[in-house]
Amino acid sequence: MKVESQVSIQQVRYDAEEVFRIGGFYCSEAIVSAIRKNFGPSMPKELIKAASGFPIGVGRSRCMCGAISGAVVALGYFFGEDREKTMVLSHELQESFRKNHQGTLCCYIHIEGMDILSGEHKKQCVAFTGEMAQKAAEIIARELKIKLVYDDVEVR
Repeated sequence: MKVESQVSIQQVRYDAEEVFRIGGFYCSEAIVSAIRKNFGPSMPKELIKAASGFPIGVGRSRCMCGAISGAVVALGYFFGEDREKTMVLSHELQESFRKNHQGTLCCYIHIEGMDILSGEHKKQCVAFTGEMAQKAAEIIARELKIKLVYDDVEVR
């Protein structure tokens, strides 16, 4: 698999947030799309489709936040041949979300009291999408020894 030698962390976050914000993809798809665009354009586009069932807490069930699921799909693409490593990295990813958000991965808890069509709900989900895209990017870069650049966002 061919991957980039350096990646802008802000670009990954921006790409994930923007494609979700404008309605191109939902959270999980947006993360896979941003990782693909920035790390491995040779990744199969079909991987984005594989993330399509996770939004709104897995098929609208409001269980685990779809942003976490999308980030786990991205980790699986890069590290899935080593299941144990993938599980350890996925655990690290979800623990960072838990630490930042009421100790839970549950979409239902995070959107409780929000109108799902409201701007408040979408704003929160866009932020979760960016956060999980960034965390996945940091893990992927660390593990593959790819240089992460922390710079201003340049829309590519």
